[in-house]
Amino acid sequence: MYAIIETGGKQYKIAVGDTIKVEKLEAEAGGKFTFDTVMFVSGDACKIGAPYVNGATVTAAVLEQGKHKKVHAFKYKSKKGYKRKVGHRQPYTALKIEAING
Repeated sequence: MYAIIETGGKQYKIAVGDTIKVEKLEAEAGGKFTFDTVMFVSGDACKIGAPYVNGATVTAAVLEQGKHKKVHAFKYKSKKGYKRKVGHRQPYTALKIEAING
């Protein structure tokens, strides 16, 4: 059994026991988080939402809040003496999927 959820403007295919990193959520590490934006649930009978499946939820345990590796962006214009280097670390929330209720 698997499901497709939407969070942070992205869609994730998940199953019970999966560990995923999503855009930062307002949740404490060690707590629980429930998604109600479930777009698809597989099983005996597949349920497809329009856009979301009514009454379907996904429960996940929050493992940690962290930041990804640094990504560098560099701008350069030849013969003009223009150089800019910036770095960015995107925050994330690590989740372990516990249950798919649908």
